[in-house]
Order: sequence, then C-alpha cells, then structure tokens
Amino acid sequence: MSSELQVIHSEILQCTKCELHKSRTKAVPGEGPHDARIMFVGEGPGQNEDEQGRPFVGAAGKFLTELLESIGLKRSDVFITNIVKCRPPNNRAPKKSEIEACNPYLQSQIRLINPSIVCALGTPAITTLIGDEYSASRFHGKPLTKGKITILPMYHPAAALYDASLKETILHDFKILKQLLEREETLKPSTPKSADSSGAEQTLEKWV
Repeated sequence: MSSELQVIHSEILQCTKCELHKSRTKAVPGEGPHDARIMFVGEGPGQNEDEQGRPFVGAAGKFLTELLESIGLKRSDVFITNIVKCRPPNNRAPKKSEIEACNPYLQSQIRLINPSIVCALGTPAITTLIGDEYSASRFHGKPLTKGKITILPMYHPAAALYDASLKETILHDFKILKQLLEREETLKPSTPKSADSSGAEQTLEKWV
C-alpha cells in the first residue's frame, strides 16, 4: 500500500467526523492493491465487517468472490471499499450527512489508487459517485465515463440474497465488466475512452 493511502486509512480508523464512530467496533477503510485496475464501492459495513474491520466478508462478500471468479479474477486483484467506512446501527441506510462526511476519504482513495474502472454497487454508491438521478434498477450494466475513469453501475451483491431473480442479472453485468477490461487492454493509455458499439457508455463531467 502506498504511504499516502496508508495515511488515509489511518485517518479512517480514528475518524470521528460523524455519529457512526460512536457505535462502531472497527472502521473499515477497504482493502486491495494500491494500484488496482478495478475498484468496487459498496454502501457500508455490516456486522461481520464491523467485527473484522474488512469489507465484504459476510454472505454478500462470498457472492462477490464468486462473481469475480466467474470472470477470472480474485479478490486480491481488486480494491474493495464502501461509501461510508463505519457500520450504520442495525444496518440502516447511511444518512446523507454521514455519506458527505466520509466522501473525502472515498475521493482520496479513488485519486490515489487511480483505477481504470469503478464498480458502484447499489443505488447509494451509484448516486454518490454519479448523481441522484441514477439508480441500480435503471442504469445497472451501463458504463459511463467520468474523466479517465469508467464507472459501471451494478446491483449490490446483497440484492441477490433477497431476490434470487437478480443473480443472473448481476452475473451478466460482471460479463460487461470483463468486456470493459478486455477492451481496455486493446487501447493505448493515451487513447480516450469511447462509447461501445451499443452506445451504452455515456460521458460525464470530469472527476471532481
């Protein structure tokens, strides 16, 4: 891990910027290579994550590992984090103020890791990274570009645990991720990202 990223993660572990620090067991900065090509951003830690200080270690994490393996990747290949780094009480949705307090950490992680692709898992992550008008149900599997980064909105893996019919949809969206990776490998670093043949990829304002 780069020294700058280590500093950010140390700050997260001691953070008291919002009320979530009062009820957490452990903050969960995230984990993965400091130069990962792919970054996954979920909503927030659950009970298992809060206890272990690691992201996606419960049932949704197991499914995420299976999804990665379905396209030939391992957890150790990607960086995994959340929009909030502490567990909301009773797994409630994070409040806007909590997301805003934590967002500078997420933006710093994205800047330092500089991934090619950011997978936004679930509507809270999607709206945080792209905008309030975006949702998982409407935009899953439709890549967008923001500066030099491709953002791929997806359903959160936990959604398939509550609605089994979404499993095939999520598996299909991971195939789109694989296609994005394969396409990236054929492009030179100086070549701008362009829309795919289906026209699904859109261009957003540059990353802020």
